[in-house]
Amino acid sequence: MTRRGWLIGVAILWLSGGLVAQTGYVPVRVFDSGRGALTDFEAMVADIARADVVFVGEQHDDPNTHRLELAVLAGVARRRPDAIVAMEMFERDVQEPLDHFSMGHTSEADFLQVGRPWPRYVTDYKPLVDFAIEKNWPIIASNVPRNLATEVSRGGLDVLSSKTSEERQWFAKDLQCPLDDDYFKRFGEAMGDHPAGGATDTTAVASARQTLERFYFAQCLKDETMGESIALAYAAGAAGGKPPLVIHFNGAFHSDFGEGTAERARRRLPGKRIVVLSMLPVANLDTIAPDAQERRRAEYLVYTIK
Repeated sequence: MTRRGWLIGVAILWLSGGLVAQTGYVPVRVFDSGRGALTDFEAMVADIARADVVFVGEQHDDPNTHRLELAVLAGVARRRPDAIVAMEMFERDVQEPLDHFSMGHTSEADFLQVGRPWPRYVTDYKPLVDFAIEKNWPIIASNVPRNLATEVSRGGLDVLSSKTSEERQWFAKDLQCPLDDDYFKRFGEAMGDHPAGGATDTTAVASARQTLERFYFAQCLKDETMGESIALAYAAGAAGGKPPLVIHFNGAFHSDFGEGTAERARRRLPGKRIVVLSMLPVANLDTIAPDAQERRRAEYLVYTIK
């Protein structure tokens, strides 16, 4: 089978709701949160192809999630030619080498030497990159360089004030990181924060809170930078007169409940239709019954087998 044939084949759906690919059967069920009912994968893709920005919130370590991500791209490609792929997995300072690789000016090996690919790049993200290149779709390295995020996690947002003009290109200009919203609360819960792990000493509690806030500011720096990257990519794509579709791949926490990166993109793109997908590996597809709170997670809940 040719490479093109494999990429197309990965998105063929059976009436049973499954997916057939050379890599094997990928069972999937899709819940449309707006309608409060199950739908099928193709109906979801037809809908998101009409959006302005789509967030695909992934589970990084789930193989079926990554196969479905490629199926999303293949489904969109059948409906429109002007998509832009943006990825948390690449950082802004590697955009130039990523562009050179996409245009065929450098080899993949040379790009990967400087591109700082994520673990399991070959199995998880290379198929997305290859597909975008085949379709001549721009690929956006949306994230902040990890060393800057690490600095913020240790010293807070103030460390950014000393950065050079070149370094300032790598993170968002407008940083809004409130500490009193639902996203901060959810972040604290994910970090296991119940002040200082239950400590009652005032000093220990204050120290734990300060540490949590610094880690949150690093998270917020990523969200703001990715949100700005998406908005800039959308504006560049729309410069030709026809609004594009930006598809952003990120860890689900960054976009679930319309928060994080999704909220930052929405702030920068008022009036645009932004749709969130959340990939959810589960043990049993036959018992899916998301309650009202779970339906708030995303416009589409995409379930597959762990």
